[in-house]
Amino acid sequence: MITDVLANANSKMKKSNDILRRELGSIRTGHATPALLEQVRVDYQGVPTPIKHLGNISVPEARLLVIQPWDKSVLGQISKAIQKSNLGLNPASDGKCHPCYYPTTY
Repeated sequence: MITDVLANANSKMKKSNDILRRELGSIRTGHATPALLEQVRVDYQGVPTPIKHLGNISVPEARLLVIQPWDKSVLGQISKAIQKSNLGLNPASDGKCHPCYYPTTY
């Protein structure tokens, strides 16, 4: 009985901690982080897909996110999804990767 209650409480606390970590990772601190794009979904072949499932996300500079999709045909959809997300990111594409400039002001 007590072990069941403790196991249930432990499970709920772990879920709460995971959610808190995810939310804290998306706080805007002045440096770009891939966690900013975690909630952005791209319409890929009719299915809302997280950006991190479509390619690599890197941070080469403090205010720059670079998305390198595995399928280059999805660049347009990534750009639209970032613009619709209202994150204040300015997407630009060179045809190979999709850099997203992090704003300097809030």
